[in-house]
Amino acid sequence: MIHSRIGSRRTKKIYVGSVAIGGDAPVVVQSMTNTDTRDFDATVSQIRRLEARGCEVVRVAVPDMDAASTLERIKKAISIPLIADIHFDYRLALAALRAGVDGLRLNPGNIGGREKIRRVVKEALDRRVPIRVGVNSGSLEKDILARYGRPSPEALVESALRNVRILEDEGFNLIKISIKSSSVMDTIRAYMLLSEKVDYPLHLGVTEAGTLVQGAVKSAVGLGVLLYHGIGDTIRVSITGPPEEEMPIAYGILRSLGLRERGVEVISCPTCGRTEIDVLTLACEIEKRTATIKKPLKVAVMGCVVNGPGEAREADVGIAGGRGKGIIFKKGRVVKKIAEAELLYALLREIEELTGEPLCRT
Repeated sequence: MIHSRIGSRRTKKIYVGSVAIGGDAPVVVQSMTNTDTRDFDATVSQIRRLEARGCEVVRVAVPDMDAASTLERIKKAISIPLIADIHFDYRLALAALRAGVDGLRLNPGNIGGREKIRRVVKEALDRRVPIRVGVNSGSLEKDILARYGRPSPEALVESALRNVRILEDEGFNLIKISIKSSSVMDTIRAYMLLSEKVDYPLHLGVTEAGTLVQGAVKSAVGLGVLLYHGIGDTIRVSITGPPEEEMPIAYGILRSLGLRERGVEVISCPTCGRTEIDVLTLACEIEKRTATIKKPLKVAVMGCVVNGPGEAREADVGIAGGRGKGIIFKKGRVVKKIAEAELLYALLREIEELTGEPLCRT
């Protein structure tokens, strides 16, 4: 069941390609490639891996015209909307738009004077391509930073609104906004302040969040608090590492709040002195083999035959093991007893039957 967020703020609805963002649309999961965009094969390969894991919109860096020249080919080779990340050079934005990208991420204040901005806005309007104004703690204008003394939430909001006004002055309102900080508390405060001032869709993220564990923790806290309070229309979990690893974290956050239901959720016990099977290895293997499954399914891996089924009663299917033997259970009821060595493969067969989707190869 998908739940409503408390105090949900209804934002304007825009479209990035065919994906609705804002309004009554579900929260959308985004990511960004870390390949060299000029390397077509590597970039498309990574985007396809992201697609398989649940990414719904992808962004690529466009540092020069060589990168811009690959965008049309990349766009034709993938199935999800493509956003071009642009800095400083308005000509890159024009090239990206003419290549058929579905969105731009830029700050209009740093791509040139009014005439250059006007040319980008006209091209984006003609193509109905939205622009994300993306502000972070390292990109603040010098005068704003001098006035506030640090990249405070108030400074981030002022910078975002300044850049939004540049677009609005040119009659452009296909806008999405992000204001990211590496500080979880500053991120939360900044988005709360911004949400009171605009009704544009908001893209959430804690920037430079760190490696897998730290990135997951900081993103879960920052994004979770905001989403719980009805703030946020798209999210990106930023980790130092393969972007595919962002997907289970992002969907885990949304699933925990009852906002999206996608894929397999593995419930596994923390183990205790009664445990007689390798719960960790089993749980990790099941997560790996089910990473691309789309159908919502709750799977339990329990270390105790006696208490496992009852403790994981809400799971759709699960296993619990003892010395040399184990059980398959569904919704807390034992349905099959099998040898311990067969537990993993028996559970994987059950998952395939329940979802009708193929498992990942090892």
